[in-house]
Amino acid sequence: MATPTGAAKPSPNLVYQTLNAYQSTAALRAGIDLDLFTNIGEGVDTVAELAERCKATERGVRILCDYLTILGFLTKQDGRYALTLDSATFLDRRSPASMSSTSGFLTLPQTVTAFMSLADAIRSGRAALGGEGSISTENPVWVEFARSMAPMTRPIAEEMAQVLDAAAGKKWKVLDIAAGHGTFGIALAKHNPNAEVFAQDWAPVLEVAMENARAAQVEERVHRLPGSAFDVAFGVGYDIVLVTNFLHHFDRPTIETVLRKIRAALAPGGLVVTLDFIPNEDRVTPVRAAAFAMTMLGTTVSGDAYTAAEYRGMFQNAGFSSNDVRPVMASGHSLILSRI
Repeated sequence: MATPTGAAKPSPNLVYQTLNAYQSTAALRAGIDLDLFTNIGEGVDTVAELAERCKATERGVRILCDYLTILGFLTKQDGRYALTLDSATFLDRRSPASMSSTSGFLTLPQTVTAFMSLADAIRSGRAALGGEGSISTENPVWVEFARSMAPMTRPIAEEMAQVLDAAAGKKWKVLDIAAGHGTFGIALAKHNPNAEVFAQDWAPVLEVAMENARAAQVEERVHRLPGSAFDVAFGVGYDIVLVTNFLHHFDRPTIETVLRKIRAALAPGGLVVTLDFIPNEDRVTPVRAAAFAMTMLGTTVSGDAYTAAEYRGMFQNAGFSSNDVRPVMASGHSLILSRI
């Protein structure tokens, strides 16, 4: 079929780029593993110097640095490489905002390999990871998550602490469900010296959370509730319950079950603070929140990225009458503030 004069012509570029996108992931992971960004930040900026510092071949370092320049992670002038602002902020390990550790979790070999079988998972309705996916009992992937992902969540946790006015210092009993690295509960404890945090997660994961609490000097106010969120006794009288990046792993009936359990644990006037990726009703915007549904398709049996209307419906079915949804400026997440 002839293309009308003046009309846009088809291009295979997007197809080619997407099918080769794994190379971009591998290149960034390699740059992090070789400490390339930190070395360049320290002024080691030529191929020969970087190869010596990284204990690597000059050919490999040259091709990698050029590729990272093409991707926008580096700049190159007169044979010398430099960090972009984003790379200096998030990939140089010396930066307080460094997120280099996140590559450990986001590029887990078993996850990357599993996604190559996505069509089979879609046909069968099973997780590409196999079995129950990432939510299987005591899955060690969550220890890696806790160790790797804290740097990415700290800005979000700080924003959450501001939204909740933690610095006002009210006496709070806080339940942190699926606490992982513990960053969210720890942030509340740091800003509010009158907050006592009860962190629930698998025992090996809570070991990491307690390491982080110790580093933040709030360990004495962070208490462990080891076990499954569906089985462990939460207790009662919580002023705040944190549900961060957890509900999206499950289908709606399962979410409503855990929300009813949370409701029973709340003190009168208590607040449930849910953090999640929440797409618009069209499910394709905003991009980061909408695209998260693909992560759930590959790693869970029934998880999803739920819209605000869907979450409001689930909370209402579980007995919550007030559900205020607001965006988080530090990320593509949204907060849901829910009361009975």
